[in-house]
Amino acid sequence: MYDPKNEIRKSETRPFNSYTYAGRWVTDEVSKNKFPEKSMDSRAAYQLIHDEMNLDGNPALNLASFVTTWMEDEAQKLIMESLNKNYIDTDEYPQTQVIHDRLMKMMGDLFHSTDAVGTATIGSSEAIMLALLAHKWTWRAKRKAAGKDFSQPNIIFGGDVHSCWEKFALYFDVEMRVIPLEVGKYIINADDVAPLVDENTIAVGTILGTTFSGQCDDFIAINDYLVKLKTEKGLDIPIHVDGASGGFVAAFAFPELLCDFRLEQVKSMNISNHKFGLVYPGMGTVLFRDATQVPEDLVFHINYLGGSMANYSLNFSKPSSMILAQYYNFLRLGRAGYTKIITNIMKIAELMEKTLVETGKFDILTDGGEKYLPVAALMLKDSSRYDVFDISQELRRYGWIVPAYTMPPNAEKIAVLRVVVREDFSMDMAENFIENMKQIIEELEKRPKKPEIEQNGAHGVC
Repeated sequence: MYDPKNEIRKSETRPFNSYTYAGRWVTDEVSKNKFPEKSMDSRAAYQLIHDEMNLDGNPALNLASFVTTWMEDEAQKLIMESLNKNYIDTDEYPQTQVIHDRLMKMMGDLFHSTDAVGTATIGSSEAIMLALLAHKWTWRAKRKAAGKDFSQPNIIFGGDVHSCWEKFALYFDVEMRVIPLEVGKYIINADDVAPLVDENTIAVGTILGTTFSGQCDDFIAINDYLVKLKTEKGLDIPIHVDGASGGFVAAFAFPELLCDFRLEQVKSMNISNHKFGLVYPGMGTVLFRDATQVPEDLVFHINYLGGSMANYSLNFSKPSSMILAQYYNFLRLGRAGYTKIITNIMKIAELMEKTLVETGKFDILTDGGEKYLPVAALMLKDSSRYDVFDISQELRRYGWIVPAYTMPPNAEKIAVLRVVVREDFSMDMAENFIENMKQIIEELEKRPKKPEIEQNGAHGVC
């Protein structure tokens, strides 16, 4: 079978790009790995790179990604007008800073804190690390003030987290206490958390819309347990809500869901604006309940860019363009517009899932449970002839990029096919996708059964 990725790998063993445009602009070989000695016509440089990018997948058909792949022309115009502005230069670009601060207030309002403070980040990975560093510093300061040991901090989270949580624990020397998932149980609750909490716990991590199943951890029960613990034992352990994928979805499609600063122990959140905030990558946000949650020791005060500024970030320079694009979306869409868009994509995801289940070949991963992301997460009923990895591979024939994966420990025997619906995925595209899926299944059904050992191998039994 033709594999474009394999062709790309083979092409990298050749030392030069081809003479595609030799007759017009390029007469010399173009090295792939050595720094060029000569200049090149701008049209040729553009065309070489432009044509190489044709080997990438089509973003509109990428149903693996939660990240925004379409924006309005006016937003793109603002992006182009601000590409040359480094957000960190607040003295030179003071109005960009003003707009950033307005965004933080608006997002605080969305998540029900009038006193919220925050900062834009490159994405949720940076935002999570900033939040957890603040909680580690706060915990350490309390331990020092009480004359207690502060050498063994730990953090509690479920196996449904993004890898950046594990990176935080590794990079910043914090013990991970990971709650494994189980078959049929893909979120964490208070009963999972309680045995792991002690006086060295810096925070409990919870997920608002896990990318594995689209579900949410049990925020209310975990919050109530931690409030009780604070009352009875004096342990004030914060909750950090990872709303990378589901923050905006919850705010507009499930406003009654208690998952934010309405819960007493939720002290910080992260949200990925470049997902359902509907802006291009990369922008995320870290929000704190109020300024007291950010230890002053972590804030740098600098003046070498011209003018005094306070900075709390892991990444220093960052683009202004996505901050302005997010402000455009907030003004353009408002609560009514966001609610309409996100409600619509949730309906399309639900319809796709329902239609695919009606083929008789799939089960819903969450068994009909509530989902808080616009995803269709499916398991095959019978993997004796083909599995979800085969379906994922065959979908690429039609241009669709759909991930197949196994669940985290201890649910790794479950293999899943997941489709993400974004704003630019129309009902017509959904119908085309479903027809392509049916055609692929019809073809795969003609395969002979796999050997028994392969059916029960690494790809799992669904």
